[in-house]
Amino acid sequence: MLCDSDLLQLWEDGARRHPVDRALLLLGAAHPDAPYATLADWPLGSRNWAIGELRAACFGHGIHGWVSCPRCGDRLQFETDWRALAAAGGDGDRDRPIVVGARAFRLPTSRDLARIAKEADPHVAAIRLVEHCLLRSDDLSPNDSSPHDPAAWSDRELEEIGDRMAQADPLAETRLTLACPSCGHGWEENLDIAAFLWEEIEARAKRILFEIHRLASAYGWAEAQILALSARRRALYLEMVHA
Repeated sequence: MLCDSDLLQLWEDGARRHPVDRALLLLGAAHPDAPYATLADWPLGSRNWAIGELRAACFGHGIHGWVSCPRCGDRLQFETDWRALAAAGGDGDRDRPIVVGARAFRLPTSRDLARIAKEADPHVAAIRLVEHCLLRSDDLSPNDSSPHDPAAWSDRELEEIGDRMAQADPLAETRLTLACPSCGHGWEENLDIAAFLWEEIEARAKRILFEIHRLASAYGWAEAQILALSARRRALYLEMVHA
């Protein structure tokens, strides 16, 4: 669990970073003893599991959020439990290569996401991702299309590779099944646990800073003194300030 000073430092360090880098900051906070240079090579499911456990320690297992219906635009609340998501994601096999035809692949990592982050075309991004994960391509002779040629990858192949990767690493992407009570539309929504936790950290960081401002203004205390107080004591002092 992160103390308030650690949370503030994490938020400040990641405020201007790309979401992929923010996720690695969260992973580093979850595993502070792991060499930071190796975190980018964790499979995405392993990364997401560790971030989910960090979130559960800081904010609890319940996940509550809001989404907009893609058909009518109404906002609806969703609720799920991290323990159920983590249990469902424990059935994968992240250690074995994924073989599709004569090609073998490893699982995507944060480093792979960073490499394709600037690719605007989703189809091309998917091709680049599987290229980075390609371990071998025994079916390609010197006269065949290069694996770096988009023509070397059919839509069917990409779909099969994606399906096999999802089976091997279920927590790499978490899909929630939702239904709009207003128009009845049903769809799947991606739950990005790293982005979700970051929004919670940002909201709490701003609330802590507001508390520091009020108490510093009222009592002249330094930030470190205020952060050294328990949350209960800060709340009581704030009640007296408001009174």
